[in-house]
Amino acid sequence: MELNCLGMRCPLPIIKLAQQLKINEEVTLLSDDPATLPDLTAWARMTGNTFTALGEHSYLVKRL
Repeated sequence: MELNCLGMRCPLPIIKLAQQLKINEEVTLLSDDPATLPDLTAWARMTGNTFTALGEHSYLVKRL
């Protein structure tokens, strides 16, 4: 699944991700908000989920 959050600003990309992502699912998050990387890092740390940066505005997120 791909979640397109391009043009959205903090905190919307992380909120939308948390709403859409199901357990044991992977989502490609597209976001050009400069706060996405630090927000995603904090969210992953707090929730125990993982992500990998695929490019400048693309992240593969997995909910455990």
